[in-house]
Amino acid sequence: MPTPNRRENRRALLSYRCQELLEQRGLILASNRGPIEYHITEDGKLQGRRGSGGVVTALSAISQYVALTWIASATGEGDRKAAQMAQHGRLKAPLVGHNLYLRFVVSSGSTYHKFYSVFCNPLLWFLQHCMWNSSHTPNIDARVHDAWENGYVQVNKAFAQAVIAEVRESDRLPLVMLHDYHLYLAADYIRRELPDVILQHFTHIPWPGPHYWQLLTSCMRKAICRGLCANDIVGMQTKRDVQNFLHTCEVFIDGSEVDFKKDTVLVDGHLTKVNSYPISVDVANLQRVVNTPWVQGYEEKLRPLCGDKTIVRVDRMEPSKNILRGFRTFDMLLESHPELRGKVNYLAFLVPSRTHIRQYQRYTQQVNELIAAINAKYGNQEWLPIRVFLENNHAQALAGLRLYDVLVVNPVADGMNLVAKEGPTVNIRDGVLVLSDAAGAHEQLGEHALSVSPTDLQGTMEAMYQALFMPAEERERRATALRKSIEQEDVGMWLYRQLEDLTALARERSLQAI
Repeated sequence: MPTPNRRENRRALLSYRCQELLEQRGLILASNRGPIEYHITEDGKLQGRRGSGGVVTALSAISQYVALTWIASATGEGDRKAAQMAQHGRLKAPLVGHNLYLRFVVSSGSTYHKFYSVFCNPLLWFLQHCMWNSSHTPNIDARVHDAWENGYVQVNKAFAQAVIAEVRESDRLPLVMLHDYHLYLAADYIRRELPDVILQHFTHIPWPGPHYWQLLTSCMRKAICRGLCANDIVGMQTKRDVQNFLHTCEVFIDGSEVDFKKDTVLVDGHLTKVNSYPISVDVANLQRVVNTPWVQGYEEKLRPLCGDKTIVRVDRMEPSKNILRGFRTFDMLLESHPELRGKVNYLAFLVPSRTHIRQYQRYTQQVNELIAAINAKYGNQEWLPIRVFLENNHAQALAGLRLYDVLVVNPVADGMNLVAKEGPTVNIRDGVLVLSDAAGAHEQLGEHALSVSPTDLQGTMEAMYQALFMPAEERERRATALRKSIEQEDVGMWLYRQLEDLTALARERSLQAI
């Protein structure tokens, strides 16, 4: 395991690289969700709190090293009010870092609803996680076409205009980093106005092959591929995603030249490099947080709920997380091995997600019904098989991750899944990771986990049983290897690799200009 000095040296190197990269350039970051969410208090005052979500968690670390402007959607009345108070369109964001400025993109309620609640999440997110039943869904009707034209396209244009305004107000030519599936079209609009700007886009969710993208209309999928190919660098989570993206461009962009050895796409004379940058966790910060009285207090409350052996899962309440199959395998485990009843406890920390979307509401109901059925089938006055914590409480979830003997991470599709990295980082029991091979994290961690297919109930049950009774020496070996791998490839290295590539591109452009 790297010593603190090595970690400090790596952070110093990252800081130096950021400063070197930005000596003559600024940095603009754009994502749908911002680093701060503003709320109006009962007495009418504006109150900010640090935002949630994987993008914010991963990217807020940048402000430790450099000054940057973060462009994000105004998603509520508090954000809209904050945007009205901004001077020159920007706000200081001290809750995240001294060097961060926030610029809101304000869309009408109707436009944002079409963008987010009709197109992005119910359609695009489901498509990229291969969650559609193609014989029945999706159904791209007039409502969806309207959401594309008057929601997704319009918000992407608004983000592009915000980036363009920010660049033109700068006395240098900043680097621009765009994030996730909400902003696939923005680079194309930016490139038309600013042909020399360096653009990078990172996609946090999986990228399926072209056969699945055919569920979208031709005009939509072509616009998405062309929009991404207006970037200089496209970042994906895994090598598998990179290959799928290249193949998608080859199929859907007429005249494109795809090089699968160099991982590049040439479209209308513009070359785009496609790289994998597996996202990770901030190891040092996690280790600091789990030693705070706040997390330790939750840990003391959870200890009495643990059994002789404890299984844990931490997930957003989303269909892609495969929560139903995860609990069905536990049902099968208790049915096949009655000697485990009363001895193995299952703690589930489930975060409500997109509660306004019908599919999520239905999925949450199904999960709750299955948990109730399992508890009724096996439980008694002395023992409750499954205990659920349905709330957004990261400190409590981290406390639970400290205590697992088995961590189940079995998504049917996941860009990365940071729980698979948080768990081994903070766990104190040499816990075993049962990991779906459909999770992006499997590419890095699969060698030291027990790999399962997300739909294989029997195989997952057997893996859980194997994990529960694995010899101590093997548990320690696997847990140590997981921790070492995660620490060596933490979020600092994720940023460092991207900045290395941006640095090389910026230097190449500078040489070409001489």
